[in-house]
Amino acid sequence: MTNMDKKFEFTPRLRYLTYALMLIGIIAVVVGFAADPERGWANLLLNNFYFLSLAIGASFFLALQYITQSGWSSAFKRIPEAMSAYIPVAAIIMIILIFGMGTLYSWVNPEQHHFDEHELHILHHKSPYLNESFFIIRLVLYFAVWIFMTQMLRKFSLKEDMEGGLVYFEKSEFYSKVYIFTLALTFSLASFDWLMTLEPTWYSTIYSLKNFVAAFYHGSAIIVLIVLIMHTYGYFQFINNAHWQDFSKYVFILSIIWAYFWFSQYLLIWYANIPEETTYYVRRLEGAWEVNFYLNLALNWIVPFMVLLPNYFARKKSILAFVIVMLIIGQYTDLFEQIMPGTVGDFKIGFVEIGTFIGFAGLFIYMFMRTLSRASLIPEKHPLLEESLHHTGH
Repeated sequence: MTNMDKKFEFTPRLRYLTYALMLIGIIAVVVGFAADPERGWANLLLNNFYFLSLAIGASFFLALQYITQSGWSSAFKRIPEAMSAYIPVAAIIMIILIFGMGTLYSWVNPEQHHFDEHELHILHHKSPYLNESFFIIRLVLYFAVWIFMTQMLRKFSLKEDMEGGLVYFEKSEFYSKVYIFTLALTFSLASFDWLMTLEPTWYSTIYSLKNFVAAFYHGSAIIVLIVLIMHTYGYFQFINNAHWQDFSKYVFILSIIWAYFWFSQYLLIWYANIPEETTYYVRRLEGAWEVNFYLNLALNWIVPFMVLLPNYFARKKSILAFVIVMLIIGQYTDLFEQIMPGTVGDFKIGFVEIGTFIGFAGLFIYMFMRTLSRASLIPEKHPLLEESLHHTGH
């Protein structure tokens, strides 16, 4: 291993770059709230959930590597560990979003919205679960679980660096098993709470699974992109074609799983033809929303599936990077489609949306790089490290 593999340096230049990105975001948020508070709150929710889902997806990727005892990825585990550092920040922003609940969620003040008698009956039926106090309690509980579990995995990882042996690896494996079950439940409920209830009379039983898969899919893709960029700058020099092949397989297979859940939700609702369900898609297949609807499918499934299907392309770094950039946009179109019609209503893309995304990206990158620079880049005492350093794909 080279010296560059030992430690990542968060240079002042990189730090100032993240500050500049965050400044753009702050300006965009201020402009958004000044022009249209509903649009401002909606963009805060969208972007915070976007980067939270990347952090959650990365933490799930990390836990999965422990549970399956996958050696090929052990040299890169600092990447998902560092991505998880955004979760506490996301918690703070979600607490701030509580003050915008009345603006975002029509079920908070149903009398101020144009609900008919049937819809009011549905809201009344859901009120034991869908009320402000219980909403906040659940929000705190979700983040408490996520922060505790990811911090424990990070703690064991750092102790493993100091002491070696199998003790902390086995602890990490055990906590990972607990984490994936708690994560499946809490993230599913969080998706229901924060996104689906934006249109409270609509429901989909597969909705939470679709968002969980999307988090894992796009979180994994960002891990690959970060490794690729760092490799270009001299880190992870041991990477070979077998590594790129496995990374490509992850993205390719998850694109199929994502498409399965996306199509299953659409097909079930379309086939059932129940008014309170089909109205969700009717709105998203009209006007400018129709372009976003099909763009979502193209970016998140058609592009990665068609491009990475040939084995030759799957090993090309430039092609893999192109696919992941498309997925970055694709995840945004997916969440934009889920959040904006039920909040802002009209299709609006401008400085507020783009600037807010840039600001959150800067915040995410800052937390990631800050955490990554605080430990050795390569977990030298990981029991499966040699398998990763000399990975052959067999």
